[in-house]
Amino acid sequence: MAAAGEETVRASHILIKHEGSRRKASWKDPDGRVISATTRTDAAARLTELRGQILSGRANFADLAARHSDCSSARRGGDLGTFGRKQMQKPFEDATFALRVGEMSDIVDTDSGVHIILRTA
Repeated sequence: MAAAGEETVRASHILIKHEGSRRKASWKDPDGRVISATTRTDAAARLTELRGQILSGRANFADLAARHSDCSSARRGGDLGTFGRKQMQKPFEDATFALRVGEMSDIVDTDSGVHIILRTA
């Protein structure tokens, strides 16, 4: 929980894990077989395709997150809720706080994998 007066953001994301991810399992891949066989390049290519579908209006961020994200937040359309500084991995935090509300990031690398982030508040 953020301290009173501390700047907070709300964001959703789509996470694609890969062979370099710190935890090679997800709700979609409990044994980590697919994740362990996915390169960072392949994971980023999948995210680039999903991002293109969202930007072109062919797909909704929450729908794609629910189907494709390796994070358990997929069941909430990728919604991570509200968070403040020092609550997320630094690259994720920096990218999220740099976005304007309604803006989507480019690909962001963290120890968890690769993400696209949508700032929602």
